[in-house]
Amino acid sequence: MSNKHLLALLNSHIEGDEEQFLSIVLQAAAQEARQGRLDEAEKLKRLVQRARDQQRTGRPAGGQTPIPLARPRGELQGLIESAYPKVTLANMVLSDDVLGRLARVVKQQQQRAMLRDHGQTPTTHMLLVGPPGTGKTMTASALAGELHLPLFTVRLESLFSRFLGETAGKLRLIFDQIGQTRGVYLFDEFDAIGARRGDPNDVGEIRRVLNSVLAFMEEPNSTDSLVLAATNHSEILDEALARRFDEVIAYELPGKAAALAIIERRLGKLRLSERSLSSIAPALGGLSQGELVRAADAVVKDAILEGLPKISATALKHALENRQILKNRFRRHIST
Repeated sequence: MSNKHLLALLNSHIEGDEEQFLSIVLQAAAQEARQGRLDEAEKLKRLVQRARDQQRTGRPAGGQTPIPLARPRGELQGLIESAYPKVTLANMVLSDDVLGRLARVVKQQQQRAMLRDHGQTPTTHMLLVGPPGTGKTMTASALAGELHLPLFTVRLESLFSRFLGETAGKLRLIFDQIGQTRGVYLFDEFDAIGARRGDPNDVGEIRRVLNSVLAFMEEPNSTDSLVLAATNHSEILDEALARRFDEVIAYELPGKAAALAIIERRLGKLRLSERSLSSIAPALGGLSQGELVRAADAVVKDAILEGLPKISATALKHALENRQILKNRFRRHIST
């Protein structure tokens, strides 16, 4: 192995870029083969294949893959919150289309070195749109869990400043972090900074912030970090901004089958019979994944505290109906 390969290996190790590390090993294997050392080349190839198999399964021979400990420091401490999720896509109830698209993103990220070898780049910028409680925020956690990466959530309330130009400066810090530390970055309620330019309620500072976001999103993503923007109001996003995303994924309220699957999963050992589940079906319509989870959790907690061996279908239906009432009341309040 040449000094050039050794230096590149050490550099990729320091940066924590495992795919680049493995790609360099394959280059070294090719050099060994050209020099007639076929056994050594084959050993290197087998080790790379073993490492990539472990990447796909997420279970290395020595135990669970560690999540890199990356904590925001300095000025970033008030702008970004970090977490290390263990949830995966298997923990979510999603449509086949959404689940398939997310799985492709995970695969692209896991095999990003191979894509780059062929002149392609993995998906790194995603826009998640849909009603509240449909799984957009949980998707960020699931992608971080699948890729064994930290989840960084941008605190928009800390991002905006009353001082001219300071907000764009804070955005610069965040996008520098994206380029330096690989992770999943979530901009929730993204419409707060991505609203259309020229909107009647627009102010100059918001236009400047949006222009900064547009410029930053054009920069190369040197770490292949995933940048996720989630919004309940895609209709007010600036069209120029929407074009910057590699993927736009729409989330919908769950249908009857999906809603029942969510309820079953949350009830766990206290799950209802098929007949009892069918009796609560009329109360499921129009509720989001989040509302279904909260209703199920409420009756599970009551059953645990009261020492009941199972939950009552009547209690669950009542909890779901309460959620319906609350949602309708809130909807009427907004419309007035």
